[in-house]
Amino acid sequence: MVAKSGEVDQYLESVPEERRDALNELRDACVELLTGFEELMGYGMPGYQRDGVGEIGFASQKQYISFYVLRTDVMAAHRDRLDGISVGKGCIRYRRPAQIDMDVVRSILRMTAETSGPVY
Repeated sequence: MVAKSGEVDQYLESVPEERRDALNELRDACVELLTGFEELMGYGMPGYQRDGVGEIGFASQKQYISFYVLRTDVMAAHRDRLDGISVGKGCIRYRRPAQIDMDVVRSILRMTAETSGPVY
């Protein structure tokens, strides 16, 4: 289901004020760089899918901002640029908005948009 922009807008308005600018910046980068993707609300958070497959998402969690990257090749290519950040198989966890390096995020988004094939 494709989100009406109001659904994502409502989500972003509901997050803690100290995180709102960072999450809006993440959204703006996703909208700009993920051409051909659909924005939606899934699993209670904004996400971006292509051909019905979710590839990117982000959320305001209790202790951190989560940035979900579901292409393991993209995560592997950027892991060395995420030193000092909590990183799992497909999730980057930022404890503070100031930790988000938008150059790295934009590189992740560009590589995601350029990569095709199955999501692993």
